Amino acid sequence: MVDQAPPLREPAPAKLNFYLHVTGKRDDGYHLLDSLVVFAGIGDRIEAEAADEITLDYQGPFADLLPAPEQNLVMRAAKELAAIFDIRTGAKLTLNKSLPVASGIGGGSADAAAALRLLIRLWRLPPDDPRISKLALSLGADVPVCLMSRPAVMRGVGEEITLLKAFPELPIVLVNPGVEVSTPAVFKKRDGDFSDAVDWPSEMRESDAVIEHLTKTHNDLETPAGRIAPEIADVLKALDQADGARMARMSGSGATCFGVFERIEMAEAAAAQIADTHHNWWVAAARTYGA
Repeated sequence: MVDQAPPLREPAPAKLNFYLHVTGKRDDGYHLLDSLVVFAGIGDRIEAEAADEITLDYQGPFADLLPAPEQNLVMRAAKELAAIFDIRTGAKLTLNKSLPVASGIGGGSADAAAALRLLIRLWRLPPDDPRISKLALSLGADVPVCLMSRPAVMRGVGEEITLLKAFPELPIVLVNPGVEVSTPAVFKKRDGDFSDAVDWPSEMRESDAVIEHLTKTHNDLETPAGRIAPEIADVLKALDQADGARMARMSGSGATCFGVFERIEMAEAAAAQIADTHHNWWVAAARTYGA
């Protein structure tokens, strides 16, 4: 038996695509993306304790919607990390699932990334080992940027990440209409030309500048996702009409949408009002991580 110690904890913050342009498609079928990725001060949480084997348990309001632990990306991340570094001990992992599943805010990717960060600490691995970033990309396009969990521009198939030198904390409201949306299905519904990449500044300190630049961008997946889940239009309308809202947009492949607000008090009031009106929607107010 291994010695017991207090569990380590690691947040898995929600990932938001403030814009998402599909810029091309590779011969192997993978789409090329250009996206401003920002993380919110709300998300899932992973806990880990030393153990003889790698196991995964679930807690939280959305735990019942998760696949069997052996099919979860967290387990794959843990087992492949152990194999790469020839780890002979295990870890008792617990995922507290607070974010809706299949919702366009990187829940699974954020969970896997948090598990990697946590196990690097538990197993005392070198965090800058290049094999870790290679593993992250093999787990999914969003895992590398979620591993960093800092404001960044992500390009390619997720492997080109440029961390921003300065970015403001922004009050936001997240809303999911309780509808799961399949990312592959959204891409299949997409038609039309590809979009250009955005020349996003590496330093942006004021929210006004962020909003101004965002008006020149969009989410290429918003229209095709809306064909699959018409509720997305209702969510965007509710956010747009809320007092203090500066913009509203869908994140990732949906169906979660976000609104940027003038002040956190306005975001909290809007979240409460939307939740009172739409009892079956998941609604949360938060601030984004700054840089």
